Amino acid sequence: MSKVRPAKVATVDEVKAKVDETSTAVVTEYRGMTVAQISALRRELRTLGADFKVFKNTLVKRAIVGTPSESMGEFLQGPTAIAFVNGDVSAVAKALRDFAKATPTLVVKGGVLDGKTLSVTDLTALADLPSREVLLAQFAGALAAPMRTMAGLLKAVPQNFAYGLSALLDTKGGAPASSSDDAVVAETPAGVEEAAPAASDDETTAVVDVAVEEAPAATETDPSEAASAASDEPAE
Repeated sequence: MSKVRPAKVATVDEVKAKVDETSTAVVTEYRGMTVAQISALRRELRTLGADFKVFKNTLVKRAIVGTPSESMGEFLQGPTAIAFVNGDVSAVAKALRDFAKATPTLVVKGGVLDGKTLSVTDLTALADLPSREVLLAQFAGALAAPMRTMAGLLKAVPQNFAYGLSALLDTKGGAPASSSDDAVVAETPAGVEEAAPAASDDETTAVVDVAVEEAPAATETDPSEAASAASDEPAE
């Protein structure tokens, strides 16, 4: 009798420790399952972050008194095995559902999640949810979608502006040829020189005649006067 009591105390302490670690648990009935089947299910659930173990109902009820998991006491009937979940409860519920389909002797009875009682319907709904990885991917996609939309809008603004400007210019007869006008203005001085009328031959002749008339006429000197002037000069 003294040997049994310490074992019971150890079981109660173990359940209390698990309840302190997590407030999520799923209660099953394993009646008719073989040891090999229970071991296989335990290994599968361990990979999902759940510890699946057989417990006595009376000891579990004693351990969960006054804890958030106390409500699962209503499912503690018959041969009981509890999966204490530290990982994704949806993945654990899905694994238990699929294993129960292949092994009908496993019966999922209910559970508790953060102090809320989970019925079989609740666990079925959890099992139908996508996995945590899929939900995270969907969430990331939902966050990225507005950013992609914003990037598309920012890219479309200059394009739409260019299209609108082009349409406006078309309605106004096209863009003004500013470059050709500048070329014409730059060439205007040369054009003016070329357009200036050349001086006529008559005008040139008139200018020459005026110059001749304004020049003083050279006086003719009489030879005798020149000789007399020469004789009047004193000899050196």
